[in-house]
Amino acid sequence: MDSLVDSIFQMPFVEELRDGSLPIEKFQFYMLQDAKYLEHFGRVLAYIGSKCAANEQALDFFDFGKNALIVEKALHENYFTQFGIAKDTAIQIEPICHHYIHFLKSTAAFEPLEVAMAAVLPCFWIYQVVGDKLYATQSGSGNPYAAWIDTYSGEDFAASVTLAKAYVDQIAEQSSAAVQDHMLTAFITASRLEFLFWEAAYKQHTWIG
Repeated sequence: MDSLVDSIFQMPFVEELRDGSLPIEKFQFYMLQDAKYLEHFGRVLAYIGSKCAANEQALDFFDFGKNALIVEKALHENYFTQFGIAKDTAIQIEPICHHYIHFLKSTAAFEPLEVAMAAVLPCFWIYQVVGDKLYATQSGSGNPYAAWIDTYSGEDFAASVTLAKAYVDQIAEQSSAAVQDHMLTAFITASRLEFLFWEAAYKQHTWIG
């Protein structure tokens, strides 16, 4: 995990977010893909909630899903306007976003609950780690991406991450070694897809043809 996070910090996309030099068209690409990702991610979280035996846990995952959709709505209402994207823009889901969405959906649908929980954790955890570091190290007072950085470095988001991590830790402790291995594989795969999501935005990677 540490080596992957270090690699993410060294990515041009993240480095240029930090100092505000990221070209607007790369951030626009990211925003469009992230809007579609969050739309599906929120539904995956709600589906995981529907599989939870404990009502409190189910309600928390429903809230996670609701919050993802609220952020997606905010993207359209605030960030799209701020960064010159029309709210009615038709969004084509590009390859990495497509792969990530369908990895999470298939994992939630066909794998045990423990594995599904592990698969969604990187989107919480990595964004908090990156958001906190960007907030602490961003340079200058006129960073156009400051509001985005603030979203993932605040106390409310940190509380959600802490809760999600606690649920995954708890369910892992109750699982067999084989299930724990499967959980770790899903977690690593999703973490790698987080890296590729940002890389695809920087390279503006689209379907061929």
